[in-house]
Amino acid sequence: MNENIKDQKILLSFDLDNTLINNREGIVNSFNYALNKYKLPTLETVRIEEMIGIPLIEMFKQVSNVNPKKLAKAFRSYYGKKGVYQGNLLPDVTLKLEELKRNSFTLGVITSKKQELAVKIVKILGIFDFFDYVIGECKQVKSKIDPNLKITLLNKYKGYKIVIIGDHPKDKALAETLNVPFVGVLTGNHSAEELQHGSTTKTLIIKSVKDLKPKLIYSLL
Repeated sequence: MNENIKDQKILLSFDLDNTLINNREGIVNSFNYALNKYKLPTLETVRIEEMIGIPLIEMFKQVSNVNPKKLAKAFRSYYGKKGVYQGNLLPDVTLKLEELKRNSFTLGVITSKKQELAVKIVKILGIFDFFDYVIGECKQVKSKIDPNLKITLLNKYKGYKIVIIGDHPKDKALAETLNVPFVGVLTGNHSAEELQHGSTTKTLIIKSVKDLKPKLIYSLL
């Protein structure tokens, strides 16, 4: 490890669902609300949870032929009023964010959620002030591998060492798009094997964000 790495600017970018927060109840309730509204059979909790981490439109495409934009609109109607309050932080997340800030890391969030909802959630859960940015789906950024996201990050954080942290293969894909290290956490629905499979960038797998130590981060850079 470069002994001067601690003196460099380091950006840690976190996924939200199943990485920092457990919002499965809110997502499941919102998803089934949308299905029920259009008189479609509701799904078992585990089936919905397996899809968490991919864009909402894609989730609905997997389970119905009804216009996914209509279903997504119904989902967000429930989620924005009730679902956002049905989640909680994963164990020791606040303590870990505090530790990382004390060690001079810059922190951010990149999520498949709509940006305004993502901001609302981190504010409700009391962790908004830890982050330099919260990026979700919006007009400028359509997905985690949108070229505009890559341009924005690499321009704004020029000279930074960047590390992506998440529970989903799409988070690994983001790390590969940026050509930066990836830390996979096992608090979602994907195994270590799935998060490592075919990796083209340096990859580290840990049980949860609370196991993310500064020394481990430095070892990736």
